[in-house]
Amino acid sequence: MFSDNFMKMLLAAIIFLLPSESYGLQADQLSAENSGLFDSEEVLDIRLEGDIETVLNDRGDDPSYHLVKLHVETKGAEESLDLRVRVRGNFRRLKKNCDSPPLKFNFKKHEVPKTSRFAGQPELKLVVPCKGEPYVLREYLTYKLYNLFTEYSFNVRLVKFTYDDTDSDEETNPTYGFLIEDKETLAARSGASLIERMNNRPEIVDRDAFFRMSVFAYMIGNTDWSIQYLHNIELLFLTDEMVYVSVPYDFDLVGLVSSPYARPSPALNLRSVRERVYRGYCLDDLSVLNSTFAQFKELKPDIYRMITENTLVDEGYKEFATDYLDDFYATLDDDKDRKKAFSYPCKKNGTGNVVISGMQDN
Repeated sequence: MFSDNFMKMLLAAIIFLLPSESYGLQADQLSAENSGLFDSEEVLDIRLEGDIETVLNDRGDDPSYHLVKLHVETKGAEESLDLRVRVRGNFRRLKKNCDSPPLKFNFKKHEVPKTSRFAGQPELKLVVPCKGEPYVLREYLTYKLYNLFTEYSFNVRLVKFTYDDTDSDEETNPTYGFLIEDKETLAARSGASLIERMNNRPEIVDRDAFFRMSVFAYMIGNTDWSIQYLHNIELLFLTDEMVYVSVPYDFDLVGLVSSPYARPSPALNLRSVRERVYRGYCLDDLSVLNSTFAQFKELKPDIYRMITENTLVDEGYKEFATDYLDDFYATLDDDKDRKKAFSYPCKKNGTGNVVISGMQDN
């Protein structure tokens, strides 16, 4: 049996040999103001000015960046910044799926004052409604729920945005969306390297971090993720602790959000995304999950409060969300249901009871 120290040294050696890793920004490259964008819960009013129609219609497999101006209003004052913007995403990028696509902001080639709230933010994602504002607000709340559990999670900031198309002199109505921090920024503030090589087994991830993430996925009804293919997952290597941590993102297809276009993978044989399946790896002894379950129980009041006290979601959703979470906590509190949910016969070439296509020879 190898010692823990030996395994950490081995992991460190492997991480430096991986050809596809990305080290991201160094922590000292991040300005002191960088975290300010995500420090406030206040809704940020932003306006994108430029040839917006061209930006939004550039939805091919390799969208181009387009120069636009970002206007930000704060306490009666307006800040204006140059940046490049392009369409991003997979499902939500396509016109047949969403009227308006999500965007990527790129500040790298433009001067951003150190006093700006956007200082130190090389790139950002803007999530916009695909099938209505309620669902983008629900997805935003799901990110905030995961923030309760760990710092190794994406920071988000709620915004109200408008498009100001200079070619048509038209401005859209203010619409809710949210900004997501860049993965390079996440890695830098975590003191980590970004791992971009695929076909990693879930077992390489720090156990506590993996259990926390996989139980959270079960709680919110998220089956749309994979460590092996880095699907809706960023994989970090924490250089000081010498461990891997997985960070989930893209929550529009989860049961807690229940967007109208959400469908479970046919391979899972689920009736809807609201049906839960635990996708952690198989365990011989469920007691190793006890500390994870304890954290979920400890945070239960904060989780419910974040939903029930939010003034932007309607009462119908609050009732649904609390019922959905009640079912999760009832499973944790019942020995028989808990065992049924989190333990099962392992399948060859699978993660738990889910076979990962393409992983048969790994």
